[in-house]
Amino acid sequence: MLPFLSPGQGLIAVRWFRRRPGQVRVFQHPTQPEMWLVKRLDHALPDGRWHVVADNPNGGVGSEAFGPVDLATSWLVILAVPLSMMSRRRPRH
Repeated sequence: MLPFLSPGQGLIAVRWFRRRPGQVRVFQHPTQPEMWLVKRLDHALPDGRWHVVADNPNGGVGSEAFGPVDLATSWLVILAVPLSMMSRRRPRH
């Protein structure tokens, strides 16, 4: 999801049922349910599924690779956690 998200960057997402083009969503891969994807909504199809796109122009994939997605169990990304806040060390107790 470069440039919106960098590798290792966290995000905060909520269940939100109102979908609009341009939103960034987290959802299960349509053919590999053990994999989760973060993609931007492009447009809705008449059957209720969505065409999604990748932000990364250098190798990101979207619906052109795996088809339209059902977003019934998706989450709306509301915050990208800055990398500077992503500590790799455990806090001391």
